[in-house]
Amino acid sequence: MIVTVFQPHTAKMFFHIPVSLFCNRNISIYDMEDIELQDLAGKMGDADNLETAVILIENFLLNRVLLENNYNIPRLSTVVRHISNSVHTNIKGLADIACLSEKQFCRVFSEHIGTTPKDFLRIIRLQRTLSVLQHNPKIGFAQLSYECGYTDQSHMIKEFRLFTGYTPKEYISRCAPVSDYFTF
Repeated sequence: MIVTVFQPHTAKMFFHIPVSLFCNRNISIYDMEDIELQDLAGKMGDADNLETAVILIENFLLNRVLLENNYNIPRLSTVVRHISNSVHTNIKGLADIACLSEKQFCRVFSEHIGTTPKDFLRIIRLQRTLSVLQHNPKIGFAQLSYECGYTDQSHMIKEFRLFTGYTPKEYISRCAPVSDYFTF
């Protein structure tokens, strides 16, 4: 199996359709109506080895990048970087960073990232929580909630349970917290 991982704001560059259409769905390449992508899938199936398949993917992606001229990519790159580096942020501030109205920002964000800015902030906040727990397992929950941008400890517990099905304490007792977004 080969997996290609995109930065949150870049997948639209390669697929030319709103990424929000992918949200919570498993879509076949053959359902995307992209002849070049379907051709890539066929060539990969015929590839003799993994290295050849990777080269095919790289060439496909590089060709798409060279043809892409999307002025929203730098805006969203700056926004995603800000979200990753800032614990406390809000949609109005992110829209200002992107130099867009809030309504336009939410539309562009969803189209490129696949989810609303609010939901993305919640996901990143959970990833930040997992990362802090991963690197500082003895941290108290009140301190953890503050460091990760929750309004209070009960807010953190509610969000944590919503995403994982467990309270933070239950989660820690069942498995080791690992963030796949924040890597140190």
